[in-house]
Amino acid sequence: MSEEPVARPPEAPAPEPPRRTVEIDGTEALRLLGSVPIGRIAFTRQALPTIRPVNHIVDDGNIVIRTHEGAALTSRTLQADGPGVVVAYEADAINPDTHLGWSVVVTGYAHLVTDARELTRYQALLRPWVRQPMDYAVRIHPDLVTGLLLVPVDQSAES
Repeated sequence: MSEEPVARPPEAPAPEPPRRTVEIDGTEALRLLGSVPIGRIAFTRQALPTIRPVNHIVDDGNIVIRTHEGAALTSRTLQADGPGVVVAYEADAINPDTHLGWSVVVTGYAHLVTDARELTRYQALLRPWVRQPMDYAVRIHPDLVTGLLLVPVDQSAES
C-alpha cells in the first residue's frame, strides 16, 4: 500500500503594511503620467463606456495618442463638433506586491490632430505598439487632472 503525499495548506501571506492615499496636484500628476508609456482611454461608443489600452506621450500639458482610420475613437472625433469628444485617460504605476505607487486620471476633450507638421512630429515621437497603420493622432486637452499616491502610512508624500 503506497501512501499519498499529504497536501499542505499554503502559507498565509505576510500582513501588508497599512497604506494611505495622498492627493497630488495637476502638475505632478501630468509629470507622473509622462513617466509611463501606456494608459487607458475611456470614451462612449453607442452610448456605452468603452475603454482601450493605448500608448501615449505628454506634450505641452496635453496627452497625445495615435490611432487608425477604423478605430471607434477616430470615428467619434471625426464626427465631433464644438469642443470635441469627452474622454477620460488613466495611467498608473502600482507595485503588484506592495500595492504602493500612483494613479492619475485626466478628463478632457479629444480632438484629431489635423496640422500635417504636428501629425508628422507625433508619428516620429510616438511609436504604436500594435502592428497596423496608425495614420491619425488624437490630442486630449485636460480639463480636470487628478492624481493619488499610494504610500505607507508612516511615509510622507514627498518621500
